[in-house]
Amino acid sequence: MIFSIFSRAYKPVIAILISVSMPGCASYYSHFAMFPAENSTGEPRQVRLSWQSAEYPGWWFASNEATSIKVETQCSDRVWRVRDGDDADAGACSTGIRACGGSGMDLVAQTGKPATESIRCMAINAGAPDARIPDVGGKLELLVSCTPAVVTEGSGDESRNLDYIRASSVPYTVYVRKAPRGAMNARPPAFDELVCDAE
Repeated sequence: MIFSIFSRAYKPVIAILISVSMPGCASYYSHFAMFPAENSTGEPRQVRLSWQSAEYPGWWFASNEATSIKVETQCSDRVWRVRDGDDADAGACSTGIRACGGSGMDLVAQTGKPATESIRCMAINAGAPDARIPDVGGKLELLVSCTPAVVTEGSGDESRNLDYIRASSVPYTVYVRKAPRGAMNARPPAFDELVCDAE
C-alpha cells in the first residue's frame, strides 16, 4: 500500500528525470546574416549578426531557447549583444529584443545627447514588444538609434576602433540564414580584414 502511494506520487518526477536525460530532444541551430551598410563616419562596411538556438518538439515541456544576438561591424572592436526579456542582462531600456546604451560610449543619434543605460540603442523587430529571439525567423528588422561617442580609443598599436553600423530612423531589413549546428554551412562568413589594414 505504502509502496503504491509512493510510486504514484513520484511517477511524474521520475518521468521528467528520464526525459531530461534522453539525448536528442532538442535540435540545435546556428543563425547568421551578413549585409552591407555604412558605419557612423560613412565608410562602407559589412555588418554581421549571429546567434545560436535550441528548438524542442511541440510535445516537449521546455520552450525554445536562444543566445543573445551578436552584432559586429567590419573593422570595429565594438561588439553589441542584443537580448530579449528572458535574459537577465537585457537591461531596462525597453522591452522586446534590444540593446541598451553604454554610459560614455554612445550618443542618441537624433539629439546628440548621451545614451545612458536607460536608452535603447538597438532593437530587432522593434514593433513587437513581446518578441523573443527564439521566434526570429528568416527576416528581421534591425533598428539602430545610437552613434558612438568616441570612434577610436588609444593610439598606435593600442588603438581600438569603436565605430559601428550607422544609425537610421528606418530599420535595416536583414535576411537570416539558419543551419544545423556543426554543419559545414553553419559558420558565419568571415570579415575581410584586408579592408581594415588598408585604412
